Amino acid sequence: MEKALPFLRARPILEHIQNNGYDAFFVGGSVRDYIMNRPINDVDITTSATPDEIESLFSHTIPVGKEHGTINVVWEHENYEITTFRTESEYINHRRPSSVQYVRDLYLDVERRDFTINAIAMDTNFKIYDYFNGQLDIERKVIRTVGAPEARFSEDALRILRGLRFKSQLGFKIEDQTYNAMRNAIEDIQYLSIERIIIELKKLMTGFNVSQVLKDLNALQLWHQIPFFNALDINRVHITQPLTLEQFVAISQYILQSTSSLKSLKLSNASTHYISKFILALNYLNQINNHKHLSQFVYDFGLDLALEVSALRNTLEANAIQLPSQSIFHADSIRNAFNALPIQNRKMLNINGKDLMESLNKKSGPWLKTVLRELECAVVQNYVDNSKQEMIEWVKSNVKIS
Repeated sequence: MEKALPFLRARPILEHIQNNGYDAFFVGGSVRDYIMNRPINDVDITTSATPDEIESLFSHTIPVGKEHGTINVVWEHENYEITTFRTESEYINHRRPSSVQYVRDLYLDVERRDFTINAIAMDTNFKIYDYFNGQLDIERKVIRTVGAPEARFSEDALRILRGLRFKSQLGFKIEDQTYNAMRNAIEDIQYLSIERIIIELKKLMTGFNVSQVLKDLNALQLWHQIPFFNALDINRVHITQPLTLEQFVAISQYILQSTSSLKSLKLSNASTHYISKFILALNYLNQINNHKHLSQFVYDFGLDLALEVSALRNTLEANAIQLPSQSIFHADSIRNAFNALPIQNRKMLNINGKDLMESLNKKSGPWLKTVLRELECAVVQNYVDNSKQEMIEWVKSNVKIS
């Protein structure tokens, strides 16, 4: 069956480990998603073999997290993380264990995991090993920690965000004791690296249940523990649909008129640039009154971003951000406007600064940049053809040059 394919592709790895005298199981999110008939991304493997033993069994390995018991095995051009059964010692700063101890018992390994729905293992014959009633919690749509929630969150505060992320992605309810323990441990979020936080927030924001989970983030006062967000009144931001973290940041900054630096979030340059561009696009929306203005918007901000803005209409309007009429601004009209653009960028303009200086008998100066932009807009909005002579005549008739 199709949903079993990721496991069937990885099964030879487990069989090879087992043929050499060790135990090996599928574990974690892939098993959970298999039970739930959800798309399966990464297949994780847990084994009684130590990292050194795994390296000796396979020809192509990468010691990505060997100090914590994980070896990346490359098999049939796919990467598989194989982690040794382990227990963990006392955690440092609610972030990481001071050491790990390898064991030969599957139960001891899954006992240390965060939530029951992630503590389910499966063998090569698709037999389930569920010591903590994870399947029952999946059936009941409940997120519950393995063991005492206070202990789990004290060990690693990132589990708070992970639990909320699973609620966003799966639509499950967080069990009351688990939720209360989250509330009591929320200040420990400050000990986490911003990089780990961002990874979870990115996944959380794209979950179909994100609008409900953001209410939890506000109620738990989680934003107060995260750099950048702790300076904003995020309670005023209303999200009604899945979106990217970058879009959430841009919308928040726009609504709250924030000029706070994004540096503390340690986002990539591409993400930072996208946020700035998205905010500019939001500022331009109220200028789109007809199809010519729409063409200009699509030209300036690109097809993808224009479609993304359109797709977020519900959230933007929930935050009193006025969008153009749906008769003008919708996915089909945006695509039509993009396909009809006479030029895609300024380099396609059939005139340059030298042409203008010669034709108008003027020296170079600030006027040149202004005129080229006006020409660019005139061509995009079909006021003049992209012909050098026609553009020169248009400038003479329509542009006042100081």
